[in-house]
Amino acid sequence: MVTIDSAITGGDREIVANVLQAALVDLVDVSLQAKQAHWNVTGPTFRSLHLQLDEVVTLAREHADVVAERAAALGISPDGRVKTLADSVQTPQLDSGYLQAELVAESIAALLLMVVYRFRDYVEQTDEADPVTQDLLIAATQGLEQQHWMFQAMTVES
Repeated sequence: MVTIDSAITGGDREIVANVLQAALVDLVDVSLQAKQAHWNVTGPTFRSLHLQLDEVVTLAREHADVVAERAAALGISPDGRVKTLADSVQTPQLDSGYLQAELVAESIAALLLMVVYRFRDYVEQTDEADPVTQDLLIAATQGLEQQHWMFQAMTVES
């Protein structure tokens, strides 16, 4: 069995391992749901939503890679397998088939807000356990919050 040494040990290592794995699942989930919506969005705002959803996918995939590589660097094997994701995802999933643009904007805004709350909790959990990991999570939270704002703005009635 291969082991990677880390300066983080004991309870702090367990906290960081759990947070990084949960964050990885959340980010992969966001990327997959945004891509599903990207492929299936319909309606008068199709083009703008289609493009904005790709921004969410890119953001989530980039942060997922950073989170997974942080875990690996600390000797914590990240698990992004489909079965692990299916067993771990805690967010409502989009319906299959074509989706009206308004529903997509509302659903993605709700998904992002749910994940933002989870990431803010991850930031708190890693405050003392590992400030380096916390910094990575803060950066991801900022990007998720920005995307949430953009999708929420699409749902506001004028």
